[in-house]
Amino acid sequence: MKCTIIIDADREEEILIYAHEKSALIEQIENLVQDYGTRLIGYREDRFTELCPAELECLTVEQGKVVAVTKEGTWRLRRRLYELEQQLSTDFIRINQSCIVNKKRIDRFEASLGGALKVILKSGYADYVSRRQLKNVKERLGL
Repeated sequence: MKCTIIIDADREEEILIYAHEKSALIEQIENLVQDYGTRLIGYREDRFTELCPAELECLTVEQGKVVAVTKEGTWRLRRRLYELEQQLSTDFIRINQSCIVNKKRIDRFEASLGGALKVILKSGYADYVSRRQLKNVKERLGL
């Protein structure tokens, strides 16, 4: 595989990949490029910070407000969940109407007696996969 970098201040930045087929490496590069352009500003009380999408555990709705869960805690966002879902890379999966998780931060799944599937993230945050999203989650995770 070859890698060529051309520095030209007069042109718009662009990444082109020539490949025989789409691979895991190409998907990682694509997600990295997509996340690089995504700016998320989180706030709590009087503090504001820029959040890196790769460090997010999940995005969820609590008391009508969108919240980003990270290993450092929770940050409120001033964006709608559906807008964030469209903007974030394919590493993020909607598991129910009010939660989008980072598939790289999933620790494990637990099945309950009623057939519900519970997602537990590395931070300890847990939420259930809705029946409506179950098929999509399985497809995206390759289950």
